[in-house]
Amino acid sequence: MLQVISSAWALLLGMMLLMVGNGLQGTLLGVRGEIEGFSTFEMSLVMSAYFVGFLGGSRLAPEMIRRVGHVRVFAALASFISAVLILYPFATHPVAWIIGRVIIGFSFSGVYVTAESWLNNAATNETRGQTLSAYMIVQMAGVVAAQALLLVADPSGYELFVIISVLVSISFAPILLSISPTPAFDTTKPLSLRQLYGISPLGCVGMFLLGGVFSAQFGMAAVYGAEAGLSLGQISLFVASFYIGALVLQYPLGWLSDRMDRRLLILVASAVCGGGAVIGAGMGGIFAALLVAAFLVGGMSNPLYSLLIAHTNDFLDPDDMAAASGGLIFINGLGAIAGPLLTGWAMGFFGPPGFFLYIGGLMFLMVAYAAYRSTVRASTPVDETMSYAPVSPTASLVSVEFAQEYAAAEAEAEAENAENAA
Repeated sequence: MLQVISSAWALLLGMMLLMVGNGLQGTLLGVRGEIEGFSTFEMSLVMSAYFVGFLGGSRLAPEMIRRVGHVRVFAALASFISAVLILYPFATHPVAWIIGRVIIGFSFSGVYVTAESWLNNAATNETRGQTLSAYMIVQMAGVVAAQALLLVADPSGYELFVIISVLVSISFAPILLSISPTPAFDTTKPLSLRQLYGISPLGCVGMFLLGGVFSAQFGMAAVYGAEAGLSLGQISLFVASFYIGALVLQYPLGWLSDRMDRRLLILVASAVCGGGAVIGAGMGGIFAALLVAAFLVGGMSNPLYSLLIAHTNDFLDPDDMAAASGGLIFINGLGAIAGPLLTGWAMGFFGPPGFFLYIGGLMFLMVAYAAYRSTVRASTPVDETMSYAPVSPTASLVSVEFAQEYAAAEAEAEAENAENAA
């Protein structure tokens, strides 16, 4: 790990600053929307717009990079991010924020694609797994650190928006100054959704449901906090708890996934996540219970992203793993777009507890579907499963393909070792 940090510290630092900026802008908008008197439905549209833009960016950014190159795409999209962040407090209307969130989502997606391709290029076969781990830790740490910045200034003013814009602008310096050769860029043609569903129904259904859960966390947690009457400090801790849980529990679940039936682990993790949501819905008036609920929901749902990818890989040839990435991300993105809208509807109908009721409903659907799939298809023997690679739901297609390449390389190495031992 130290070797990875020493060789790619500038890239990792830049990515962490990007995540600080992105993590803070979502929370800040949730709080500021309540101050401006936006309805829950209006805020759900604002939050959903980010995922519309992000999905569009993940599809279009690779072609943009092929046409004009990494540096130009990175610089152009970075400029859009900084500009929109500055305009938010001066255009406090739901329509303006929706348009801004689409642009922000598109731009962040393209920036992630560009930066992650540089990070991928800097990794070697020997450091690929450690690079993935370091990148995931940096992402989660950035989002957690962002929540503390919410207390630095008054969210009803413009100072916090300026701070985010400055952080994002500063993040580009270590990334661009650390780059020497521009990496070759190519992405694999994805499998069709029909093919992917035929290969792993649980992987596809699970990714769709998980997209809705993650976007609710990322987009609507601060809206929930504001509507539930939490103080600014409590909202900061509440949102951070989702990502602290993800950071703490990612590796224990990854360790278990390589040693037990993954489908059973997906079922158990989904049930625990749903249980956390029940705690949040039923005991929301107790702040300590809210933190426990957020920790369990974030700690289980975020690693489920990597678990579902690993489960899908168990039914793929190594050569097809990268091709599956695009389809899985697209399915997850569709769920993510719907997530804030459905969360907003649930909160409008049930009040603030609707936030947790929506998440719990999706997780218990995952439990039921995983149990059903267990009755119609035999499990893959543990010694034949592919390696687990940690990936954050905020990662782009490049990072997921990066993880798929790592899993395929590990599978080939294990097969070679088995042949040599025989």
